[in-house]
Amino acid sequence: MRYLAIDLGDKRTGFASGDDVVGIVQPLFVAEASSRAVQVKASLKVIDEFGPNRIVIGLPYNMDGSEGPRAKLVREFAAELAAHLPRFPRVEIAFQDERLSSFAAEERLARTGRTHGEKKALRDALAACAILEDYLRALRGASANPNGNMDADIGAELEIDGDDE
Repeated sequence: MRYLAIDLGDKRTGFASGDDVVGIVQPLFVAEASSRAVQVKASLKVIDEFGPNRIVIGLPYNMDGSEGPRAKLVREFAAELAAHLPRFPRVEIAFQDERLSSFAAEERLARTGRTHGEKKALRDALAACAILEDYLRALRGASANPNGNMDADIGAELEIDGDDE
């Protein structure tokens, strides 16, 4: 299965790709996207070019495990993106806890010798890599323990029921 990870940010959105056959995750790019419309447009372009089976969106939980206002924005983005997915058959959306993904990206960049600008250009794509790596790790753990609760590990898939709350 081919995966596309999205690290949604206020100014930049990072994208990474991977698969569950060889388990290699790689950064794709970072889109300068400060509005929802631009974020959705950039995401649809990547979906069209890359052709994933599943989109994994980083969901920002608070450190206590609760969802805050930022998580609500990410869920709204996912719902808007999902409205466009009928043109991409068999593409699903899932969420992955993204706590500390930016920290993981910073750690990877710490001793690379890159300039601040070069790091900034990669940071969000590397955060998307960390999100996807965590997701794939959770999938492997769930398949190793078939009686385990997979949703508790990797988050629930997006449910669209038409109800506006």
